[in-house]
Amino acid sequence: MSTPTVDYRCPPLLLGGEWRTGRHAQRLAVHNPATGERLDELALASADDLQLALQTTHKAFDHWRQVPAHERCARLERGVARLREHTERIATLLTLEQGKPLAEARAECAMAADLIKWYAEEARRVYGRVIPARLPNSRMDVLKFPVGPVAALSPWNFPLVLSARKIGGALAAGCSIVVKGAEETPASVAAMVDCLNQELPPGVLQLVYGVPSEVSEALIRSPIIRKVTFTGSVPVGRHLAGMAAQHLKRITLELGGHAPVIVCRDADLQRTVNLMVQHKFRNAGQACLAPTRFFVDRQVYGDFVDAFGAATQALRLGAGLDPATQMGPVASARRQAAVQDLIDRSVAMGARPVVGSAPATGCFVPPTLLADVPSAAPVLTEEPFGPVACALPFDTLDEAIGAANANPYGLAGYLFTDSAKAILAVSERLEVGSLAINGMGVSVPEAPFGGVKDSGYGSESGTEGMEAFLDTKFTHFVA
Repeated sequence: MSTPTVDYRCPPLLLGGEWRTGRHAQRLAVHNPATGERLDELALASADDLQLALQTTHKAFDHWRQVPAHERCARLERGVARLREHTERIATLLTLEQGKPLAEARAECAMAADLIKWYAEEARRVYGRVIPARLPNSRMDVLKFPVGPVAALSPWNFPLVLSARKIGGALAAGCSIVVKGAEETPASVAAMVDCLNQELPPGVLQLVYGVPSEVSEALIRSPIIRKVTFTGSVPVGRHLAGMAAQHLKRITLELGGHAPVIVCRDADLQRTVNLMVQHKFRNAGQACLAPTRFFVDRQVYGDFVDAFGAATQALRLGAGLDPATQMGPVASARRQAAVQDLIDRSVAMGARPVVGSAPATGCFVPPTLLADVPSAAPVLTEEPFGPVACALPFDTLDEAIGAANANPYGLAGYLFTDSAKAILAVSERLEVGSLAINGMGVSVPEAPFGGVKDSGYGSESGTEGMEAFLDTKFTHFVA
């Protein structure tokens, strides 16, 4: 598939149905992490821009909530069709500004389209219920209504998918939404939003970029916003949850992950390694659901480490627009330094590194397996958010489950076995929001995605994700 030539430009803000240049005094440079090249400069939202967004979303909500569900569905589906038509251009923008290989960027664009389409269809299936009345000549109903204007805060690692989860659910439910996209990846998200916005009334969908603390405070503290949804780090999630609590705002938090993988002795080892290497190093490991802590039965541990290490060393790194590239750079020099520091500290404590190769220039971290990891090594407790996996053996399944749960995160987990007993034990006892057994599919549009413990609360996708944007009202009518 040929790659189009894209003239990269940072987008303006989408405010009140119009694309407007941000009026903040501060501007932000956007770089290609594979080359360090400065792509463009992003104009940020000022306080006045944010107030305009709030006023507009309030007015737009009053209109959008009254649009019939079948029409909301049709408008979103037309936007999705346009999004699919522009996949190549949007994927190229994403690769330039975020670094992931173009094939992964195309897949992300397709997943974003699937998410919004699923939510669009679900708009026609928001049901209430009738409760048997206690009195003669009366009726008791339970009704569902959109919660109100939404503030959505989305990160840079999967900017299309993570924004689409929020946009699709809010708009399908009848809410208006103000999205703060990631400043590191502005053009791809703006291109997706533009495809949808062309089918929407002005102000129903708005997009801003800005100083993160200024944007989150202005939106969450405003009485206009009634629902907050955030994907990002645990420290920021704690801060936003506290702010939302002060104003009694509902909030969905999808935070960090440090996914455990339990590999039993009866697992198909080569298939397990092939799947997990692909999944671990997708997006250079910058995924909250990436398999990271591998607990492997001691009887097959040596074979697993040899196979996983060899596959890790065979990965080809490079710029995302190169068709031969299997793994791109991490997002920034700051991430590069943080991931390398975590590797170095864990090796200093006794972990044995098996390291691949990486280009000398750009924000690359060599794909790394840390074997024989000591229990006190920081890589077992600190989320790497980079191309680092760690492996250690276990003797009993109880030991593996206990070690996997001895971590503050609880987003996704993986199990490889043919044992029904092991499947039942891990399904019941592993503390995660999503579990894949003999596969890697923990996130699909029709199923809930969310975590437990420090990985947040609430769900996106599935009917649970739709419910997050709805209020429930009980009515009791006596004739």
